[in-house]
Amino acid sequence: MVAQLLIFSAGLVVLYLGAEWLVRGAASLALRYGIRRIVVGITVVALGTSMPEFVINFFAALAHEDSLALGNIVGSNISNIALILGTSALVLPMAVRPSTLRKEYPIMMGVMILFYLVALDGVISKLDGLVLVFCLVLFMVYLVIDGKRHARKVDAGDEEPVEVDAATSPVWKKVLFLIGGIAFLAVGARLMVYSAVNIAESMGIEPVVVGLTIVAIGTSLPELAASLVSAVKQEADMSIGNVLGSNLLNVLFVVGLVALIRPLQVDADSLSIHFPVMLGFSALLLPVAWTSYQISRVEGGMLVTVFLGYIVYLIFPYL
Repeated sequence: MVAQLLIFSAGLVVLYLGAEWLVRGAASLALRYGIRRIVVGITVVALGTSMPEFVINFFAALAHEDSLALGNIVGSNISNIALILGTSALVLPMAVRPSTLRKEYPIMMGVMILFYLVALDGVISKLDGLVLVFCLVLFMVYLVIDGKRHARKVDAGDEEPVEVDAATSPVWKKVLFLIGGIAFLAVGARLMVYSAVNIAESMGIEPVVVGLTIVAIGTSLPELAASLVSAVKQEADMSIGNVLGSNLLNVLFVVGLVALIRPLQVDADSLSIHFPVMLGFSALLLPVAWTSYQISRVEGGMLVTVFLGYIVYLIFPYL
């Protein structure tokens, strides 16, 4: 057991480094070629912080550990809202733009509902995966159109300058970060899946519970780090945008592509308990953020408390 926990911890560290290097390389390349900072945050950073979920699910699907894979996605989506936004709001109350609640939030909520609907028959088929990937393409088109529309409303002087490092450091260095990040993600994910399955078997814990707890929280660490930094820098838009974008990509990119590779079986407990909890947290975000257009420390504490209660509910039968 101790050896498996050490392997899991090592995999988590390698996974985190991989995500960090991937985001650093991709973001600096994008900024070098003049892509707007906000677009980089919504797409490149959100995609980079969703890569741990993708590689975990890829290896879990190859190992026929569907419960672990889906538990990781559902748990990560719950963690993103309750743990990450809650913790960030505890650090500093987070202002929320009304436009975010009008545009990005309904899209995220719609994707969560679609995720539940495609899973209702007990399997996320290749056709379901195709639908999710098609919605991902539509979402990317929306981002491009909305970005262009926003650009027309912004004066040229309002744009932030490209970082010196992004403009001057050699391209080969950025590409090396990209390649190293991808390699570390693959190694870290393989170690985490291997150890998580062994821990579950040795303790008699269902794989879905392992996916919902330690694996989900572990793969959410990149989002937590990015959101805490954004909160400290008082960039609430980036923090909330990262969470909404990551939840969208977890479903459309991760589940969609994995289902295209191999259909995923959905267990009954996930459909009756864990999916509704995910939808509940997603719905709760709207009234929490709508009040005064901010997430206060009290509301952040409430989100974290409810999240911890859910974790206790999951692990209590095994204590």
